[in-house]
Amino acid sequence: MPRHLFVRHVFEQDDTGTWHRWEADEHWDRVYATNTLVTVLDNPRGFPEPMSSSTNPELMARMLEILDVRQGHRVLEIGTGTGYNAALLSHRLGDHCVFSVDVDRLFVGIARERLAEAGFQPTLVAVDGENGLPHHGPFDRIIATCAVPAVPNAWAEQLTTGGAVLVDLKRAIGAGNLVHLHKLDDGTLEGRFAPRMASFMSMRHHNEAPTTESRSDTQADATRRQRETRAPRQPWQSAPVVWFLAQLCGLPAGVTFGATLDPDTHAPTAAMLTAPDGSTATVTLDDGTVTEVGDVALWEPVEAAHALWMDEGCPGWNRLGLTVTRDSQTVWLDDPEGPHTWALVS
Repeated sequence: MPRHLFVRHVFEQDDTGTWHRWEADEHWDRVYATNTLVTVLDNPRGFPEPMSSSTNPELMARMLEILDVRQGHRVLEIGTGTGYNAALLSHRLGDHCVFSVDVDRLFVGIARERLAEAGFQPTLVAVDGENGLPHHGPFDRIIATCAVPAVPNAWAEQLTTGGAVLVDLKRAIGAGNLVHLHKLDDGTLEGRFAPRMASFMSMRHHNEAPTTESRSDTQADATRRQRETRAPRQPWQSAPVVWFLAQLCGLPAGVTFGATLDPDTHAPTAAMLTAPDGSTATVTLDDGTVTEVGDVALWEPVEAAHALWMDEGCPGWNRLGLTVTRDSQTVWLDDPEGPHTWALVS
């Protein structure tokens, strides 16, 4: 499938954080590299941020293999983007079996034109992907090329019994992975996380206001608490399962992470967590000293998650699973019945 039909230009960030644009027809080797390519930037918070991308082709192929797409399957894609994945599906299944939705009408229009150039005319609709595409269901497979904090009920309702969903479940930035769910006879979705890490941009919705941090003066007034830690200093990089478990072990919603850089070498010297209320946790990378400031102890959930992870033999992603019913969503380790389960939605 010719990727250059769907990726006409790319935005790339340099070491200073500055974005630069390059044209696809001038850099064929970069267009066909197995990398994710940022194709659209936006400024919802006053600085450039990626809004759409062309996913690494190797990852897309791996996802389609996991999903076990077969001839005759009707497939719903959540997140049309450039249209490249819809083209792959159309080539495999035929246009009449492929349905793709995106919240952005402009993206859908451009994708439709480029798919036509490639010789395909799947059904593309500009709607909020959270609602699926009920008038065209049911579907045998649903693939989401965007991240969600929980699986929408509409997807389960529009899936055939025995059908499958593959979606990037993310509770926070970098905190989650692809999960492969099958629909059981009673309507429940259940399955395990994929063994290899993958990451997508968060699902966008109509009239969605950009997220902003609202911090109080907690830092200035709170007592500083300091100690040493054995947990990974930057779990979002070095221990992604621990970082995911930390979200389930009490880390509050809206926590962001960053790093303090050496002014001369620009190498990171400390990692920092920041909560919306202004609470912070700073961890020095060389000796693991944790300094917490504010009403919320942000590093304790990370330590609890790390202790659990160590006690259970350092489980990989494929030992974690998810069960989705109409009224609840539960993450589990090894067995849906426990002993380690965490409610996402209840």
